[in-house]
Amino acid sequence: TVVTVAVVSVYSRGLAQRLPILIGGLLAYVVYALSAASFGAPPVDFGRVAAAAWFGLPNFVAPVFDARAIGLIAPVAIILVAENLGHIKGIAVMTGRNLDPLIGRAFMADGVATMIAGSGGGTGVTTYAENMGVMAVTRVYSTLVFVAAGIIALVLGFSPKFGAVIGTIPMAVLGGLAIVVFGLIAATAGRIWVESKVDFAQPKNLLTVATALILGAGDLKLPIFGFELGGIGTATFGAIALYHLLNRKAA
Repeated sequence: TVVTVAVVSVYSRGLAQRLPILIGGLLAYVVYALSAASFGAPPVDFGRVAAAAWFGLPNFVAPVFDARAIGLIAPVAIILVAENLGHIKGIAVMTGRNLDPLIGRAFMADGVATMIAGSGGGTGVTTYAENMGVMAVTRVYSTLVFVAAGIIALVLGFSPKFGAVIGTIPMAVLGGLAIVVFGLIAATAGRIWVESKVDFAQPKNLLTVATALILGAGDLKLPIFGFELGGIGTATFGAIALYHLLNRKAA
């Protein structure tokens, strides 16, 4: 998968060069489907696709307010704020534009979208780093593209058959796509540090970055009062706490 995406991204021209993730993923899917048996890998199962209906409605559930659940989940908003801010900074670097004036709008959009999703029984929503990776490899930054993608996703969400097709994508293909996308995100972070002239000769900067990288990449989980804080959370809180601790000036 990584090789197909890289080849399409580097050597193709025109529209194909703008769609390396899609084309590379499809090519990898075909290669897997044809060669899975030869390598003893699980074959692609299309049985669920044939059995799935073409049209179906999602299961809407009314929200339930529970003080304990709210107390456990509410602090996660701090993580999402840090994550969202990082995404905006990353896109600003890729586009060469100052997006700081739009940070407040982005936070508000996250909150409104989460309330709308929660009112129907959906999960909380936030910006997705995967989209940043796609933007980096395609070099398409138009917000109109994401509006169109959102509308298409809403329409396809009413088709269980499409969901079944997505469910047939092998983990090997998804894993390869994840390597490319998240690798590009990590590279963008490095670019931010370089352009911001972060001095890694300073131990406080080096230790903060090193700790956050390992906590996040290793997905270190921390159980707290029955709630498990994942890698993004431990990396975010760890980086914030360590940075301010190491930047304290002696009285």
